[in-house]
Amino acid sequence: MDLRDVLSHNETLVEVLGRAADLALPGWYLAAGCVCQTVWNVLTGRPPTNGIKDYDLIYFDDTDLSWEAEDAVIRAVGEVFGDVPVEVRNEARVHLWYEEKFGVPCRPYKSTEDAIDSFPAIATCVGVRLNGGGEWQVYAPYGLADAFNLVMRPNRVLAPRAVFDAKAARCRREWPELTVVAWT
Repeated sequence: MDLRDVLSHNETLVEVLGRAADLALPGWYLAAGCVCQTVWNVLTGRPPTNGIKDYDLIYFDDTDLSWEAEDAVIRAVGEVFGDVPVEVRNEARVHLWYEEKFGVPCRPYKSTEDAIDSFPAIATCVGVRLNGGGEWQVYAPYGLADAFNLVMRPNRVLAPRAVFDAKAARCRREWPELTVVAWT
């Protein structure tokens, strides 16, 4: 099974991809939990949307780093996805609030791919999008082995241990088949 085959089981994810492509946000991806959790659901025989809290739609626009600009995108996306829980973030702005929220500084990202590289767990370091021709494009800097082998391994690039531990605990409750690799 390849990633597209597995993700195609989640009709909501496929719908979000299609709607997101129409928005044409710069450098956009559907990323992180909704992607790897769909894989885990399909591999463990659960409904494809099981345990997915929201669909992370990330983009990169460093032309205006104001909250107002990001909020305008969030509101516009909310109108398009009113029926689906989509969380939108401009990865060009993360460095402005990350330390206050997580207690460690974050250097400014250069792209959405740069941001994906630093997600807290290797299995979640993945983004998918539809390119201009409607073909799926995947960015997975560390590969897809952890997602397909039901492994949650820390990615120590940025997130502090407490962030990884909290995410791992939540995921383990939802998918007890996961192997969680300790931070040590």
